Amino acid sequence: MNDTLLSVSNLQAAYGHARVLFGVSFDVRPGEVVTLLGRNGMGRSTTVKCLFGMLPATAGSIAIAGRAMQGAPSHCIARQGLALVPEGRQIFAQLTVQENLLATARQAADAQQPWTLERVYGLFPRLKERRENLGWQLSGGEQQMLAIGRALMTNPKLLVLDEATEGLAPVIREEIWRTLRALKAAGLAQIVIDKNVRNLLTLADRHYVIDKGRTVWHGDSATLQQHPDVVHQYLGV
Repeated sequence: MNDTLLSVSNLQAAYGHARVLFGVSFDVRPGEVVTLLGRNGMGRSTTVKCLFGMLPATAGSIAIAGRAMQGAPSHCIARQGLALVPEGRQIFAQLTVQENLLATARQAADAQQPWTLERVYGLFPRLKERRENLGWQLSGGEQQMLAIGRALMTNPKLLVLDEATEGLAPVIREEIWRTLRALKAAGLAQIVIDKNVRNLLTLADRHYVIDKGRTVWHGDSATLQQHPDVVHQYLGV
């Protein structure tokens, strides 16, 4: 049995003739939280686009539970258990909260505790209060909760969050971090892209630093804490 949920090896990609990824490699095991760290423009979001079939890889491999998925369309990747909380939230502005959640709902036959409306509302009580409101009527924090809830309604094996706390008020950011810790405790694997290293160190099992389209460092939280030079060189402003 393959104990790796997601494996990415030597991933390369380009926008037209402009190469962006030159060799990104990382893996995620079931129930594990992994981060992709780096400054803006270094290739993290492009890596996510490749994972979800929104940008074709020019070389390298992507495998989900040992099954090669590079070149697969987005809906096939979603069926393999990957779900995205995209940068900028991208909720359906003209649908209600409940309609947003039901629009992506997918049953998972092998899920011991499937994500349902009530379970999402239990995670985010504010969404239940606002369930009849349209997406555009929500605050930024509520929209982010909805984006996470919408992804959970696909009953994923791996949740990918691209800048899920960006632009939010501090109290809402802390609520999102509490949510991610609760999801980890429930056994949901995650890839987290975020700039808040302090919270990532307490949440994540392992970290991968991407710089200029390449994986340049990887290690666990304890190792990263012992190497502040890595944070300064690749993450500092």
